[in-house]
Amino acid sequence: MAPDQTSIHWFRQDLRTADNPALMSAASSGRVIPVYISEDLTPDEFKIGSASKVWLHHSLDSLNNTLDGHLRCFRGNPETILEKLCKKYHVKHITWNRAYDPWRIEQDTKLKAKLHSYGIKVQSFNGNLLWEPWETLKADGSPYRVFTPFYKNGCLNANAPRTPLSPPEICFHDQKVEPNNLDNLGLLDNKSWEDDLKSEWSVGEDEASAKLKQFLSEGINSYKDGRNFPAQQSVSGLSPHLHWGEISINTVWHATKEQLKQRPELSENANHFLSELGWREFSYSLLYHFPSLPTKNLNPRFEKFPWVKDQVGLRAWKSGRTGVPIVDAGMRQLWKTGYMHNRLRMIVGSFLVKNLRIHWHHGQAWFWDTLFDADLANNSAGWQWIAGCGADAAPYFRIFNPVTQGLKFDPDGSFIRQYVPELEKVPVKYIFDPWNAPQDVLATSGVVLGENYPHPIVDLKVSREKALEAFATLKA
Repeated sequence: MAPDQTSIHWFRQDLRTADNPALMSAASSGRVIPVYISEDLTPDEFKIGSASKVWLHHSLDSLNNTLDGHLRCFRGNPETILEKLCKKYHVKHITWNRAYDPWRIEQDTKLKAKLHSYGIKVQSFNGNLLWEPWETLKADGSPYRVFTPFYKNGCLNANAPRTPLSPPEICFHDQKVEPNNLDNLGLLDNKSWEDDLKSEWSVGEDEASAKLKQFLSEGINSYKDGRNFPAQQSVSGLSPHLHWGEISINTVWHATKEQLKQRPELSENANHFLSELGWREFSYSLLYHFPSLPTKNLNPRFEKFPWVKDQVGLRAWKSGRTGVPIVDAGMRQLWKTGYMHNRLRMIVGSFLVKNLRIHWHHGQAWFWDTLFDADLANNSAGWQWIAGCGADAAPYFRIFNPVTQGLKFDPDGSFIRQYVPELEKVPVKYIFDPWNAPQDVLATSGVVLGENYPHPIVDLKVSREKALEAFATLKA
């Protein structure tokens, strides 16, 4: 390709310059027009949620600054927009990094064919996964449905993830007539909660890199066990940055491997973290090979499960007003920060689908709207795992007891006190189950159940028994 050729790089969930193979290809081919397109073609139920819009706006703003103001944002049909840009700027080369949502795979296939018919060279790359889903199959060519053999045999026996690429030198096409138009994407509603969400995080490529360095110097030291304690700083906090591609999974993988090489004593913690990156790969493999993952139970027996329609219970769960402190703390963390600790995702998920017996689709939809890291593969696979209907799922009879979970993973109640301040003065002995506290203890703590903190919306023991009875019907 001629060195003075103009290429378009279409940013999607790769909002970074480092280790971006598609951007590197465009930059090596001549002048570059970097674009982002807010697509109107996404199915309604999977249009990005409210929290994701906030993150995306600020991430695009950060990326635009990195690109010296050359990012161009559009809203509409990618085919129409890209075709117009190609005609206007005589573009003969377009690059993007692959996406794995089922409708995007279909869209990209059609789009490639259409652009090729116009004489435009289109190149797509793997910029989002360690291994492509078709590279981690069983010997017979079928996909894994159990994580451990997927990771040990499918991933670790495949070719090693590629070495991360440095940011390319980019020669931008002169687009002075084209405004950035980020505000025209309509991602922000200018509501106060958007500022509250943003205040909890730093967004962008530089921030993602800084967070990885901090984790590898501090959090990883106690990762394997510490990752279960929501009040501790033992998790990476990288999930939103990975979802939006502000840092590549290859960069995280190789940086962890390098840290392990320098500090062999980290072996247990570092390898456990690497296996968690493997879970992300597993979720994407499931989505690719089972494209109905977001909508249908992988285990067809669950099509007959007697779910309960309970709008009152669902609203209480969403708002963190279930009367079960560790559940409420997790749900309020989600609303306040756009994030929820992984241990809490399992606890609140189990409470919804097992104690309340509300369909996992409702939990999936709420997470989709409120999580900064709302990722179709991870969200769908995670909820199916919790419900017991997915691949390598938690056994149906595994019903987390939120009281014992709180005792075990928030032993001093500090996380509950942070997000459920109504219980701040309750002694640790009763903070996990305040309904069992003597009346004088509640009075001294300033708690009036049913007034400033709710009674539990279900009896944990009774609801567990009902869930087991419901699951038992699937055996027939």
